[in-house]
Amino acid sequence: MSTFDKREQGFENKFAHDEELRFKATARRNKLLGLWAAGLLGFEGEKADEYAKEVVRADFEEPGEEDVFRKLREDFDANKVEQSDHQIRRTMDELMHTAVDQLQKEG
Repeated sequence: MSTFDKREQGFENKFAHDEELRFKATARRNKLLGLWAAGLLGFEGEKADEYAKEVVRADFEEPGEEDVFRKLREDFDANKVEQSDHQIRRTMDELMHTAVDQLQKEG
């Protein structure tokens, strides 16, 4: 294997690793986000855990995070929970940082 081939394989391995971490961080962020939203919606215990799973599943509807945002926005509106779009997006960003930090500490 040439030096070029080794470098190419190294880049491919790093890309695959980074993508796996991004997926895990997003899934963890969505779970944390679901638990945060469940608290605002008045859900506790098993109901809160199930709601968090719903938020994680919502992320598979389309690429990006708009599907997750839309689920939260609709659920908050339906239950008359006061959260601005900015507050939801800020919490999404904050919890992504939390998820990444948690994964790095585990890793």
